[in-house]
Amino acid sequence: MTRRPAPLTAHVTQLEMTSPPKTSLPVPVNLQTAIIRAPDIPLHYYRYLYRRVGKRWHWYQRLRLPDEDLAAIIHDPRVSVTVLYVNGAPAGFFELRKADEGVVELSYFGLFEWAIGLGIGKWFLLQALYAAWQDDPRKVTVTTNTLDHPRALQLYQMMGFSPVATYDALVQPMSSAELLKVLDA
Repeated sequence: MTRRPAPLTAHVTQLEMTSPPKTSLPVPVNLQTAIIRAPDIPLHYYRYLYRRVGKRWHWYQRLRLPDEDLAAIIHDPRVSVTVLYVNGAPAGFFELRKADEGVVELSYFGLFEWAIGLGIGKWFLLQALYAAWQDDPRKVTVTTNTLDHPRALQLYQMMGFSPVATYDALVQPMSSAELLKVLDA
């Protein structure tokens, strides 16, 4: 019988932004970039993106969802998934969700491990924020935690987010058997 890994404790910070970013950043030099919204993203490709971005940061929640549940979330008309390509290869993604009247949630944001350090993180986050603010919401929200990139909270604050709540949560890592099942699907 496979033992379940011990849960990890994460300190969670919820943040919000009440006005669009005032920053502009140039497109990174010496890199060919494309940002493409994927309205009907195939489930296997979404899981690939989610796993490649989130494996270092303990993103497991969406990997555990059955196809029907994942499709209901990511194909909801209030949700958009946008993929970053660098030099022709997928390099990251962000997911936005229109939560309720006037609120847009940056549900997921991140880069593939190979793309971290290329100098595109701030620029890509700014592109995500431009997309979040395109319908002039009242606010944009994001949630991060201490299992995310060590500079994630600092970056969100630098881009104009302010913390509004914190709490501790347990994150249950996937067992080897669970992970193999996901990777085999």
